[in-house]
Amino acid sequence: MDNNARDEEAGIPPSQLAQRPRTSVPSFLFISFMLFMLTSHNGDEFLARHQYQDALQSLTYQLSNYTSWMNGTASNFTLPDEDTTLPPLLDTFNVKGKLLDPSRESYYSNVTGFIHGDSEFTNITLPGLENNETLSWKNQAESFMSGVNTTDITEKLGSWDWNTTTKVALSVVEKKPAGSENAALPSTSVTLVHGRIELTDPSDSENLRLEFEGVHFIANGSIYGFAEPAGRHIDIRLLPSLVPEGARNETIRIIEPELQARINKLTNLIDAGIIDSETSGNDEAPKTTCPFTFHAQIHAVPVPERLMQELEDELQNPTGIRTVSTPRLSISGVLISKECGILFELKRTEGLRSRTFFRKVTTYAGLTAIAYLVILILFSKQAERSRTPSGISRVSRWTFLAQATMDSVSFAGHITFAILAEGRPSLSLIAPAFLACVVFTYEAQFSALVHQIQGPEDYRPPTPPPPPAASNAPTTAPRTPDSAQQPLLPITFPTVATPLTPNAAPPVNTQQPTTLLQAANTSPPTSFFAFFIHHIRTDPQARMWLTLIVFLTFIVRVLLSPMLSMLFVAFTYSGIWLPQIVRSVRRGRSSGLSKEYVLGTTVCRLFSALYFLACPRNVLEVEPRPWVWSLALFVLLQAFVVVLQDILGPTFFLPARFAQAKSYDYHPPMPLPDSESPEQSLGDCAICMDAITIDPALRRQSKSLDLREGWDEKGTSTTTFRRGKGVGSMLNAMHMGVGAKTARKNYSLAPCSHLFHTECLEKVCLLLLD
Repeated sequence: MDNNARDEEAGIPPSQLAQRPRTSVPSFLFISFMLFMLTSHNGDEFLARHQYQDALQSLTYQLSNYTSWMNGTASNFTLPDEDTTLPPLLDTFNVKGKLLDPSRESYYSNVTGFIHGDSEFTNITLPGLENNETLSWKNQAESFMSGVNTTDITEKLGSWDWNTTTKVALSVVEKKPAGSENAALPSTSVTLVHGRIELTDPSDSENLRLEFEGVHFIANGSIYGFAEPAGRHIDIRLLPSLVPEGARNETIRIIEPELQARINKLTNLIDAGIIDSETSGNDEAPKTTCPFTFHAQIHAVPVPERLMQELEDELQNPTGIRTVSTPRLSISGVLISKECGILFELKRTEGLRSRTFFRKVTTYAGLTAIAYLVILILFSKQAERSRTPSGISRVSRWTFLAQATMDSVSFAGHITFAILAEGRPSLSLIAPAFLACVVFTYEAQFSALVHQIQGPEDYRPPTPPPPPAASNAPTTAPRTPDSAQQPLLPITFPTVATPLTPNAAPPVNTQQPTTLLQAANTSPPTSFFAFFIHHIRTDPQARMWLTLIVFLTFIVRVLLSPMLSMLFVAFTYSGIWLPQIVRSVRRGRSSGLSKEYVLGTTVCRLFSALYFLACPRNVLEVEPRPWVWSLALFVLLQAFVVVLQDILGPTFFLPARFAQAKSYDYHPPMPLPDSESPEQSLGDCAICMDAITIDPALRRQSKSLDLREGWDEKGTSTTTFRRGKGVGSMLNAMHMGVGAKTARKNYSLAPCSHLFHTECLEKVCLLLLD
């Protein structure tokens, strides 16, 4: 069968058959354009590639001059002279290392990891030192700053507020010199260190990042290096000018292989086409241009050098052997800038080795994954239990929407953390990220389902448009006050001829019979913005999706701003169960949420909040917040109120005058059939026509339900409880309602006085909603 025959059988008219074939040139051009856009390099990547090439050329030039200087031939490089006024100033801060007894004490031979502590700022400019009489090292500082031109200091200081900087954090990586297998290199006595130094202003949580390059002398635990603001190049060839005279030669020898290693790495990246467009630079103005030198001393630990080396080997290559407990890593340091007259003293520092940090991350990821797995299991059971019209009408969609938003933030945060962590810990962080994504998906779907079923509750019919003004007064029939209130129908109004005057020409009747429907069709079209606003106001589902999109967009800002993160946690956690409590009170019915789901979800969700805001040694080094305990207590109180609403009634905590009217009860008390009657049922179901039997347990507790007037669905006497007849009456009511609760829900009495099985009525309602 040919193509035309198939098209005729498919119902395609012959007039469209000739229009269907189209040339392949537009498709080819479109595909070519898409491939060009996908494979071409954008401007940022093009700029980054040029910066890579410029950096490669600069490193090659530096290596050539440095090698010539080492060999004693002509070179453009010279090592600056040592500043003789600096060592006396550094001696006052005890940052000069010493040799230890290896049988009693030792230093950390590798400081790769994270170090954080307090920083104390001092203005060491000559005018600042004149007004400071409390410094014990004032004379040394004045000698150090003598001869410095203070006219350019203000411009170099920039916009950073140095006085309020009280926190410092170091992220360093230590590696052996390139080519350390060469016996001529002192690979066991000195290593290179590079990383970042961040100064933090706690008042606004802003950071000043400094790039760091230095050397670490393992024998005495001393660290010397340069720190420059981001975007400023550090010349590692100048590192020998910072170290003492006796260690200068071995420092000079490790610079050349390091430069060669960086050249090789950069060359491989360019050849492989691995270009990071983010290296194209930041358009923002730098916060400061002050250059710093960093001098630090690692604190000795009371562990013999042999055992310390065994611990280091186990941290680097875990084998499972038992070693000494990991001692505390801390340093003392000075961050000083002579050009800007700034000195920061590092105090009360504490370090965390990278391997230990990675283990900590893995432990956190495992515990968080278990918490999310528990949430997923509890939610699956609760969703299956509430997936009926009666169950869905009880729950609040805002409760699940708030939790879905929290899970979306958790998913984005864990994925970002996994990317930044790199290595093995990133794999462990995928587990909580995946589970958070799954929980978010299910909660969002369930929230949409609840919103779809509860949507008619909030539906507001649109305001009818005003009637169009008549174009010709005689053609419209006069209205009476009563007729003005009647609905307008598309009725055709005949035209009425106007009377002629003796000298007037007969009018030309150009008006055609019109209808109100035609007038509405000829109204000017509304703009897209007006249509969008009208759609949002009249469509509940559109409002829900718009709210979700706004929340998801807000997530990005939450992850980037610490202040917004705290506000987000406080807002979302404090409102987990509040919408459910309010809905139960307004509807006069319990939530239908199981105790296991409410309490289990509350505990698992509080785990993350308490870990980051209460644990002082969390993986992200977030400072503890005392208000998190009040937040946790408030969330637990909400959970207990939801549970008690199922037991004592939805308005048990409100006075009687504030309790709203109770909604229709589909399970009212009904008289039991006679015990001697052969038909032990309440009647036949109006849907399945089967008998509605009575639970024998109910008959054992009471012979008649109609003797208990005033009993609600929970089996508690509302009148007796609210009038305050005593605790005994309440306990008696609860005891008598235990058996009635289950039996009473077997039947449903509709407002039309027809009796049904509850299951049959729910199935019919669900089919109608679908």
